[in-house]
Amino acid sequence: MFGIDARTLRIAWTVFLFALVVFLVYLTGRTLVLFTLAIFLAHLLGPIAERVQRMLPLRWASRNLSLAIVFILLIVVLTTVVVPIFSQVGQQAAALANRLPDILKSDPLANFQLPEWMEPLRARVTAILRGSMADFDAKLIPLLRDAGANIASLVGSALALVLIPILSFLFLHDSQGIQSGLVSLAPKGSQLVVEEILQDLHRLLVEYIRALVVLAAVVLVVYSAVLYFLGVPFAVLLSTLAALLEIIPFAGPLVSAALIMLVALLMGYPHMLALFVFLIIFRLAQDYVLSPKLMSSGVEIHPLLVLFGVFAGEQIAGIPGMFFSVPVIAGLRVIFVRMRRKSLRTDAAVL
Repeated sequence: MFGIDARTLRIAWTVFLFALVVFLVYLTGRTLVLFTLAIFLAHLLGPIAERVQRMLPLRWASRNLSLAIVFILLIVVLTTVVVPIFSQVGQQAAALANRLPDILKSDPLANFQLPEWMEPLRARVTAILRGSMADFDAKLIPLLRDAGANIASLVGSALALVLIPILSFLFLHDSQGIQSGLVSLAPKGSQLVVEEILQDLHRLLVEYIRALVVLAAVVLVVYSAVLYFLGVPFAVLLSTLAALLEIIPFAGPLVSAALIMLVALLMGYPHMLALFVFLIIFRLAQDYVLSPKLMSSGVEIHPLLVLFGVFAGEQIAGIPGMFFSVPVIAGLRVIFVRMRRKSLRTDAAVL
């Protein structure tokens, strides 16, 4: 009608629909984070539910019963382990916040023995530390005092903490129907590749979430034991923060190590060298021994691409964007590989 051919019209509609999807994602970002966390939890608990189902007697072996058992165990773990830990974290955060104002006004290196060659530089180092901590009163102390509220705000509200397990249960209960529905939406010639992509994404998320949970748990246990043994102040608070930051690639472990060193320095901890050596040795073991074993080949992506995803995710959606950057990039890689294989199969069939 206006001299526009069909191909140009399809391209225009594709661009319009893509822009519409991006706009809707922007408007519903908090809700998408909520549902995505529920999907992640479902992929973590799904394999456990399948194992429980295989362990049940044959006459009782049903998916609904295994899911019920797993979610009851989840509630028990939350109430007996997670809640007490975060209660102690809140107490230690409040105690640190109460002590910081006086500490920041004093000499941060007063109780710290510098190497002999650095003693002439003590005044300059002290001035640098005071300059870098000038705004801690306005930023860090309120953050510590409201630690509980800030933890809950990561997922939006306290209600979200209740909704995530409920949504996760619904995803697990209706997973087969959801997958069949998604496959049926694709054109008939593409349904097989869509089903393969969904299966690959499922395996990817299961392996990735399992690896994150194991890595964070190792950090929590090892840091708690070693920091307590070394006598580092606020060991539970620092270990829990390190475990939470472990889920953010590259940036999270660096930030947690810096926080531990900084708090130890401010508290006048006398064995800073031993603490520094422990952090270095642990990071080498975690990053080059344990993490490669847990992360499958489908999860591994180039470190430069991971860094790009982390920085881009932070600019787009803050902390949630940093957390979701790796699975999103890995998922796009899975989709690209499957689509490329489909294209190669099609070209081979034509030849």
